[in-house]
Amino acid sequence: MVGMAKLSDLLRSDDIIVVPGIYDTLSALIIERAGFEAIYLSGGAVARSMGFPDLGLITLTEMVQRAREIAQSVNLPLIADADTGYGNAINVMRTMQEFERAGVAAIQLEDQVTPKKCGHYHNIRVLPEELMVGKLQAALEARSDHDLLIVARTDSLSTHGFDEAIRRANLYADVGADVIFVEAPQTREQLRQIPQLVQAPLLVNMFQGGKTPLVSVEELHQMGYKMVIIPSDLQRAAIKAMQEVASVLRKDGNSASISERLVTFTEREELVDLPKFQQLDRRFVHLDQEKGSSD
Repeated sequence: MVGMAKLSDLLRSDDIIVVPGIYDTLSALIIERAGFEAIYLSGGAVARSMGFPDLGLITLTEMVQRAREIAQSVNLPLIADADTGYGNAINVMRTMQEFERAGVAAIQLEDQVTPKKCGHYHNIRVLPEELMVGKLQAALEARSDHDLLIVARTDSLSTHGFDEAIRRANLYADVGADVIFVEAPQTREQLRQIPQLVQAPLLVNMFQGGKTPLVSVEELHQMGYKMVIIPSDLQRAAIKAMQEVASVLRKDGNSASISERLVTFTEREELVDLPKFQQLDRRFVHLDQEKGSSD
């Protein structure tokens, strides 16, 4: 698929790829219109959009359906967060196949136990390494397109310390993962050391309020990272904005006092390509009229 090949090409370039997190098609369209090169479907953000915390409560079917809707609607490579693969190695094989059919460009798998938790929560637990290795081997065997990238995430820094996280990261790269993600480094020095010690393309997670200190994209690039995801900031901004509008609606009964903070009716409809659908409607209505006149 075009999206898959494009992400592979981006990974081979000299640039760092900045990948905002999205949780539905509307948020994906906003990121596409903003000019980014790829999008990240955050499992935590999808869970929150369904009213759940990031505790492994959503299913493979729910995530794949969301991924399919987005992949069919935007022309950007989509990195899908598949959590732990929704079970054991056999489950991972089906997970890979379902996401590949949905049209994603990369799948992220992590070494937490099932059900997982957000990597920035407390009391994380990780699998024995041999079970994660088995999952990665199953994932590699299950994919039919080698441009479909596998991102292997380790949460072992929080549970076993920095040295173990580095060892696991290199192990997962040796198994064949295309990109490595060491979750939740807690200092700038750890961030700096990871690219020096891990022999693989690296993804890093940046967001306000997490365990990892915020570092500029330029500095992350200099350190040696290839991708930076910002998984939840768009959703957090949307939550804040909706809370404020809800408060005004409750107080005033309308949004007149904050109208300048809302997109216009026209802007909203242009985001979802209303003019294109109106043109199609006119075209086919015209064809129907021509057909009716010839009967």
